[in-house]
Amino acid sequence: MIRPPAVAGQFYPEDEDQLRAQVDRLLDRTAAKQPARGILCPHAGYVYSGATAGKVFSRVEIPARIVLLGVNHRGIGSPFAIDRRGRWRTPLGAVDIDEPLADKLLAAAPDLNDDPGAHAPEHSLEVELPFLQRLRADVKIVPIILGSHRLTILRAIGEAIGKVLQEERAPVLLLSSSDMNHYEDQETAERKDTMAIQAILALDPQRLMDVCEDHNITMCGIAPTCVMLYAAKALGATRAELIDHTTSGEATGDFSSVVGYAGMTIA
Repeated sequence: MIRPPAVAGQFYPEDEDQLRAQVDRLLDRTAAKQPARGILCPHAGYVYSGATAGKVFSRVEIPARIVLLGVNHRGIGSPFAIDRRGRWRTPLGAVDIDEPLADKLLAAAPDLNDDPGAHAPEHSLEVELPFLQRLRADVKIVPIILGSHRLTILRAIGEAIGKVLQEERAPVLLLSSSDMNHYEDQETAERKDTMAIQAILALDPQRLMDVCEDHNITMCGIAPTCVMLYAAKALGATRAELIDHTTSGEATGDFSSVVGYAGMTIA
């Protein structure tokens, strides 16, 4: 089964040549690359967050397999949905799902449900694919989207993912797709984003969940970021780095109501 693109022509160009050119402009081919266990990338339209995403992807060694952790914005289907079969298509071609790895994750994490329908309209993972395609033509993915903030389940899923990846011979990168605080003024966005970023830098998913709830930080990808942190810590992660932080105001010139974007690495 092939999942067609849902937001081509909206979040990024639907024309193959235009998309390739835009992604290549956003990537720095001269940047020094480092291995990472996990990364945090934004998922807005490329005109808003593509530069931040490009900076992260430019600085990380991209292995042949990626576990994609995203947000179920629409609330369709399972709140813990994996897509375990087939291919995902973008204007740049099709990316295979790593079916053996997906089966292992599904078996190890009972809270995950095989639900490709939940992924069909969702953009949070799709927008990451063209960057991966331009950097690694043979990349394979395991797409997982999350629509619940139940931390006990997120921890169980993250630790199960970490345990499975520990047993893999080849490296697997964890990618959490998230934007930061939404639709407040620039000063408020920077203050709230900083609190969430500091929790991620501390590799502390409980703190991230608490600070977002206590301060009404509307980071849409809290759940996938918590799962990524639990999994990365199970794999031995000891540090995080902030690569870039900006807001939509930089693109629009309107700082009265912005969305924040952060790019980070976990190693």
